[in-house]
Amino acid sequence: MPTAVSILQQIGLAVLFAATVVWVIGLLKLTRHEGVEAAPRQGPRQLLDGVPRQTGPLGPPAESVELSAAEREAFEGLVRQLTSRY
Repeated sequence: MPTAVSILQQIGLAVLFAATVVWVIGLLKLTRHEGVEAAPRQGPRQLLDGVPRQTGPLGPPAESVELSAAEREAFEGLVRQLTSRY
């Protein structure tokens, strides 16, 4: 280390380096899947169990609004305008 660096700065750098090493080791342990068996899946519905149903008998009724001809044309024009950019 250069002589211009104080002992407190050297200690701080060592602590920061040690914390980084510990963080990387912990991250590697968390992301490693060796020896860990995943829970058996029952299908794609299992992932969505936490999301409540939005329609149907268990959810709120679906809402709809009838648009006038002018509103429908304005909406179609907006959609064309937005999709023409991409």
